[in-house]
Amino acid sequence: MPIKLSDTYIKKIKSEVQPHWGELGWVTYKRTYARWIEELDRYEEWDETVKRVVEGNINLDPRLHKDQVSEETIYELEKEAERLFKLIYSLASTPSGRNLWISGTDYQQRVGDALNNCWFIAIRPQAYGDSHIVPFYLKKEQPAVSMPFSFLFDELMKGGGVGFSVSTANIRQIPPVMRQVKLDILISKENGDYAAAIQAGAQDAETWYQTHDGESYLCYQTPDTREGWVESNALLIDAHFLSTIDNAGHVVIDVSLIREKGKRIRGFGGVAAGPVPFIEMLDAVNRVLNKANGKRLTSVDCTDICNLIGKNVVAGNVRRSAEIALGDPDDQAFVTMKQDQEQLMDHRWASNNSVLVTPDFNHYDAVAEAIAKNGEPGIVNLDNIRNYGRLADGRQPSIDADAEGTNPCGEISLANGEPCNLFEVFPGIAEAAGWSLEEVFRLAVHYAKRVTFSHYDWECSRTIIEKNRRIGISMSGIQDWVLQHFGKRLVSEFDYTRDPETGNLYQKPIFNEQAVQAFDAFYHMVVTSDQQYSQTLGCSPSIKHTTVKPSGTVSKLAGISEGMHFSFAKYLIQRIRFQDSDPLLPALKKAGYTIEKDVYSENTMVAEFPVKAGGADHKGFVSADDVSIEEQFATQLFLQTYWADNSVSCTITFHKDETVKISGLLRQYRKLCKSTSLLPYSGHGFVQAPKEPISKEKYLERKSEITADVVELYQTLRLKERKDLELIGQSDCAGGACPIK
Repeated sequence: MPIKLSDTYIKKIKSEVQPHWGELGWVTYKRTYARWIEELDRYEEWDETVKRVVEGNINLDPRLHKDQVSEETIYELEKEAERLFKLIYSLASTPSGRNLWISGTDYQQRVGDALNNCWFIAIRPQAYGDSHIVPFYLKKEQPAVSMPFSFLFDELMKGGGVGFSVSTANIRQIPPVMRQVKLDILISKENGDYAAAIQAGAQDAETWYQTHDGESYLCYQTPDTREGWVESNALLIDAHFLSTIDNAGHVVIDVSLIREKGKRIRGFGGVAAGPVPFIEMLDAVNRVLNKANGKRLTSVDCTDICNLIGKNVVAGNVRRSAEIALGDPDDQAFVTMKQDQEQLMDHRWASNNSVLVTPDFNHYDAVAEAIAKNGEPGIVNLDNIRNYGRLADGRQPSIDADAEGTNPCGEISLANGEPCNLFEVFPGIAEAAGWSLEEVFRLAVHYAKRVTFSHYDWECSRTIIEKNRRIGISMSGIQDWVLQHFGKRLVSEFDYTRDPETGNLYQKPIFNEQAVQAFDAFYHMVVTSDQQYSQTLGCSPSIKHTTVKPSGTVSKLAGISEGMHFSFAKYLIQRIRFQDSDPLLPALKKAGYTIEKDVYSENTMVAEFPVKAGGADHKGFVSADDVSIEEQFATQLFLQTYWADNSVSCTITFHKDETVKISGLLRQYRKLCKSTSLLPYSGHGFVQAPKEPISKEKYLERKSEITADVVELYQTLRLKERKDLELIGQSDCAGGACPIK
């Protein structure tokens, strides 16, 4: 019997609790996470979203799926569902944005991977195994070059982000390309995108079938499904490598069944891109493979294939192709591949690129020079990932031995096929609402742990998830909470000392000792909760438990600083893009918000929101513009030492005069951080930037122009809502690395 929240309880909580909406909170929620309710012909309200999310999660508890379920278990889970509802409804904590969007839907029931944002896959031949996709020409136990590319394609189309490794250790396992392939792509005149497809290089299907003997070619008709797209690409890739495929030298792919551009995609949401981007992707992938005929694929070739897949997925509009490519630091072609501007503009923009370093790697001058130019590559230290949890707990050899990379934002170390699994706690809001943080962390752990019992689509994922049960309990509003509690930041000051290996003088951070004790206590609350719940469920404890995610969209709901980052500015204009037909726009305009046409995109409007940072009134407040590069490195170290046993997602921003410090700081922290990325601090720098710092006077002036509550206006106006609206330019992560939802 499924656990259900009663209407009486929800009504009671709504009368007692006010959600802690930030200045952008309700608009962000309505635009991003409210789902269409078909039978009511409208979008969800917040309590309906939270009810759906909680019920979708609580019913994953494996005890409910046994033949006999005790009344004690049902009662326990009913009470936990109520506490979880109250926690999330108040915005003291939330699951990941993906869970806010998908949990409790039919899509969650149909698609095992739906609840996880991001994944990792190693680019080397692998067997598909007992997965939901096994190409018709393969045995499930047969290793195939196509498999990791199929995994990446599938997860991207489900709205996830994917990290992938093109390290030498992986790609040298790929055999040489054994043949060139002639590719014919066919389309019927009955397809509404026929003309555009022909222009993109397709051929008329009827004419081709009349003039060719189909049995002499390797023919495949692409079904109008996600799996069909993946299998078509897999067939094309494997045709270059497998001697067991008949007629593989001439592949024919018929795309006539693919739905036309603009048609609605059920399930995850969005509209179809039509066959044209798919045609362009297949043709481009084939060119990469044909060029490598008789040779082994390089790291650049493999990254290009992944980027071309990502480019195709982006054309679906509602999805963003979040990829991180991980290569070797001495692979000069990989490190410099984005310097080819033509390739960068065509498809290489589709991934952030990082290098896998060891603690002994010390050639940071060239890396720092590249970072100073364009913010890449990032740094990922696999030795630290595999052998450390929190740094405070010392080296624990092989504690995470299977880890090979990270998710696109770098906060979770992942093994092959493994996803990140996140829940976010807002400690300042939780305490202000009267919550015990021990209970908050317990509920967070239980939520994330239940996600590991979803039915995952890929065998490699099921195997590693069951082994690791990895979770990632994160916090946001960290800087706000620390200032509020202790009156000073995590890094109190610096002391000069010498590196025992190099003899160089450097600034050693001195940490806020009160904060050390607090974060250490939080960590042990999480671990204890996991041990207790794992014993109850009869599963292994989680291999790792804690992280700091970038947050982005989710933190906007509550109006707090994102992850470990400092607020962008004390006062700012935050710009959000909407379709010009979005029913929120009339309410925003009537309330007094500034709205103007997007200068970059058709049919798009930009709304401007004056925002005051959550901790702006504290005398110790500093913005991201004011914090030195040294303090940002040290803040990441603090959290990696006392809180995160996974990793800490940190985009360190630097000013032009700080670029000379990058190389030295990378050396200083080479044995202390697991993943780090850096970007120039841009202020706003271009027209209609997402964030623009403003003065207090300008903020008060813009606030005075807002003369009505947009929530009340929206409910009053109740213009015809539309279920076919798409998100525009919305990211769940700092720097735009992760998927929309």
